[in-house]
Amino acid sequence: MNAERLEESTATAIIGQKVLPGLEREYETWQEDVNAAAAEYPGALGSEISPPTSLQPDWVTVYRFDSIAHLQTWINSATRQRLLDAGSKYFDGPATQQVVSGGTRPADPLVTVVVTHRVHPDSVDDFLAWQRHMSEEEGRFEGFRGTELFRPVEGIQDEWTTLYRFDNAEHLDAWLTSAKRQEVLAEGKKFSDYRMRTIDNSFGSWFAFDENGKEAPPPSVTKTAIAVWVGLYPTVVLLALALSPLKLPIWIGLLVGNLLSSLIMSFFTMPYYVNPLLKRWLRPSPDEPAMKTNLIGLGIVAALNLFWVVVFYMVTTQIWKLP
Repeated sequence: MNAERLEESTATAIIGQKVLPGLEREYETWQEDVNAAAAEYPGALGSEISPPTSLQPDWVTVYRFDSIAHLQTWINSATRQRLLDAGSKYFDGPATQQVVSGGTRPADPLVTVVVTHRVHPDSVDDFLAWQRHMSEEEGRFEGFRGTELFRPVEGIQDEWTTLYRFDNAEHLDAWLTSAKRQEVLAEGKKFSDYRMRTIDNSFGSWFAFDENGKEAPPPSVTKTAIAVWVGLYPTVVLLALALSPLKLPIWIGLLVGNLLSSLIMSFFTMPYYVNPLLKRWLRPSPDEPAMKTNLIGLGIVAALNLFWVVVFYMVTTQIWKLP
């Protein structure tokens, strides 16, 4: 993928907004109304809302239009301004905005990073050369899937915007924490005025580790699935045991059980049971051998599941006969 690809076929706006505590639900309802209004404008291709996670502290809304002109019409419209005035009571400070013109929608937002730079007009050539070097170094890392560089959008945004993608969160994290990236960043010291945003995956809030004040990408899809399995098994079985005396029809029992298991997983099982026990496996230190951390992690997974299997066998066959 060319690092200076500058097509003019589509336009995307990525808007981040911090929301006052306790007003998240009201904000989400308001944002859905804003997105519905955007859909009525010419050239609208779609919009998405993403709640805060360990990677993105803001609520993120993505708008896609078929051209910069149509996106600009929406961004500057009286309708949007009226809605922003109505929703300002939910905002915790000003929003951030990145706009890219051209290119295609990222196939996997889990590993898409958006970086914006302010560049003095006299330094554009140096910035482009530095970006080419950055892309060359990224390309040497496993899992790299390409980068796109977008010029400022007149009338909307003054920053240069870079998108780069990796095939999974582990490979992205290896690049973000690498000595080589720090070396290249040091070479471009005069371009240090930048902002970076990673669009997170749907399980991000279940794996919210805070590493020395820095927010890290979520684990890989495989580790995520295994970790969710570790938490889901005892949660579902305990709920089944708790609900069994009610003798609910299966279609009601599953409806209620799925709701309760989702809530328990989000607010208790993942943050207080799975995350602390599997932390070193889900987010291993770059200095630790991958084989060692994987063996330890999988050993803990096996031990936890074996423990619950024994407990539930004893409970359901020796202590309490299910009705």
